[in-house]
Amino acid sequence: MPKSKMNTTLNYSPNFDVKKRRLKQIKFIIFHYTGMKKESQAINKLTNSKSKVSSHYLIKNNGEILTLVPDLYVAWHAGESSWKKYKSINKYSIGIEISNSGHEYSYKKFSKKQIESILKLSTYLIKKYKIKSNFILGHSDIAPDRKKDPGEKFPWKYLSENKIGNWHNLNEKNLLKKRDQIVDKLEVNKFITNLYKIGYPKNIFLNTYKYSKLLTSAFQRRFRQELVNGIIDQECLFISNKLTKTLNKKS
Repeated sequence: MPKSKMNTTLNYSPNFDVKKRRLKQIKFIIFHYTGMKKESQAINKLTNSKSKVSSHYLIKNNGEILTLVPDLYVAWHAGESSWKKYKSINKYSIGIEISNSGHEYSYKKFSKKQIESILKLSTYLIKKYKIKSNFILGHSDIAPDRKKDPGEKFPWKYLSENKIGNWHNLNEKNLLKKRDQIVDKLEVNKFITNLYKIGYPKNIFLNTYKYSKLLTSAFQRRFRQELVNGIIDQECLFISNKLTKTLNKKS
């Protein structure tokens, strides 16, 4: 059994829904980066009532974990989002912000202390709320048309090795041979269908080509992090095939 409480520093945010949710409603963990130049700016924004944004936790550069909103309240971190049958992911998720300047301000690797804290906090939450591996996601997974965080430097592979989230576990040398290999129209459709089966959201309001590129980039940031170009190739298709089969077995 997980410990009933985890040691964190309290720095409460006023930005949450007043109505409490039931413990069983918590089904997702969503990772974000703060995307601001300074850590202090991010903390101020997440705790300022005028900003209308928050998360449940923030992991600082030094690995310190701040509790901003208690778990049973809905924090405002995901915005317009969906995954599988779930819409408005805020209602069902725990949001974890990680201090990082992000793509707009010289995106950097996450620190070792941050990764240790991600591991510790996630393990605790997974046990406490019985969260499934395919419901541990990045902001770009649930809102691929709007978001890039936590980005291609987020340690998804390492976390999956520690039972946090999914990874494909395919042979890297074999995958590399498939990189940049052209796909035909049927294979493009197969890839996009795979992504919808995995859980990625559809978007009927955006141009199909534009959304396909954004969706592919989100998938690459998560599962093919060395090259994020929004272009579907045989490597992407192969990874998506493997993930679809693996997740179907789990469900």
